[in-house]
Amino acid sequence: MKKQPLRVGFDLDGVILYNPARVVRPLISLAKHLFLSKRKLAFYYPHSPIEKMMWKLFHLSSIYISSGMSDIKKLVEEKKIKAYIVTARYGFLGDDFKKWVKRNNIDLFFDGVYYNKDDEQPHLFKERMVKKLNLDVYVEDNYDVVKYLSQKKNAKIIWIYNMFDFYLRQAYKFPSLKKAVQSLL
Repeated sequence: MKKQPLRVGFDLDGVILYNPARVVRPLISLAKHLFLSKRKLAFYYPHSPIEKMMWKLFHLSSIYISSGMSDIKKLVEEKKIKAYIVTARYGFLGDDFKKWVKRNNIDLFFDGVYYNKDDEQPHLFKERMVKKLNLDVYVEDNYDVVKYLSQKKNAKIIWIYNMFDFYLRQAYKFPSLKKAVQSLL
């Protein structure tokens, strides 16, 4: 019997695209906890045109393709994995996302690319897509999303941590996309 390829989903910002701004995640998380007393997982959605413009500018910092992309391409070519991008980028960022996909020929080796066009809470969108795509593995850099998805037991969740989060416990964690992809097989 032929072995089926592993179905692997990848987040975009901080995973497929290296984002140097992600190192501030621990500070944002601490501020949410201290000042907003956030107990329930929730992500902010920008409403005003100025906020949306700022978010677009922030997402421009995700410009470098992470090392490990060539490893993904190789595994896809060898039919060892089926790769998907599942990003929680909100609907107003969709045009930029689609241009990036086209400019980088991403659709040539990813079986599907999905963004959060209906502006769901990011963790809920990703949970829904992991189920819908029947993923075996999902690779994510946001620790809050990783914790949430890990509790759902729908897929193996791999966390790409940043240098300030190395001490946090997680079953499957790696410092880079390259190391995470190498762990797949």
